[in-house]
Amino acid sequence: MEWRRHLPALAFAAAGINQASGAWDAVSDSFCDQDGRPIDEKGYADGQVKRDAEAWKHTEVFLDHGPEVLAGVRAAAEGPDYVEGRISEDLRQLRGIDTTLERAGQLRHEWDQIMALMDASLPGSLKLYQERAEEHRNSEGWHYADELSHQGPALVRAAEYLANRVDAEQPSRTERARMALTRSAPGARGALPTTPPPSPAPNPPSPGRSR
Repeated sequence: MEWRRHLPALAFAAAGINQASGAWDAVSDSFCDQDGRPIDEKGYADGQVKRDAEAWKHTEVFLDHGPEVLAGVRAAAEGPDYVEGRISEDLRQLRGIDTTLERAGQLRHEWDQIMALMDASLPGSLKLYQERAEEHRNSEGWHYADELSHQGPALVRAAEYLANRVDAEQPSRTERARMALTRSAPGARGALPTTPPPSPAPNPPSPGRSR
């Protein structure tokens, strides 16, 4: 269960995406009129840029750690876990996470390629173009971050539950293994009981004196 070491990072990332989304939702209306149209277009755009950048940072954490945890969850989950129980709903929410991670990974790969081309062709103005490219990547990545704001916590909850269940079952498994080893030890079966040594004979009576 090496995958469980990634859980703190995923839990922090899931909370970070929701925090970025919540912070923007709390102020976005202040940039709009009563009909929801932006009246401060620059402030509205800057707010979205900030949200998208923060959310993408946490999305990359899921790209780095999520696939291993997802594989571990699917290996540890059993049939009844998908039908009923504490994590059945969480497992259902994970059905689309493969697509989310795959497409977010493609976006990151495209970004890496763009940066490599820019570094080769535009060394003098790289910083300016890099900022614009980052904004575009983050804007495109917001959709996947929004998906992970629901799928990510479900993955963490399911993983934590399954990890705790394995921990609870481990002592009984260890005990069963110990008993099996005891039964299979040489001489454990069919051994005759050891015959106790004979008890010493009682002292013979002293011969009486003849008269």
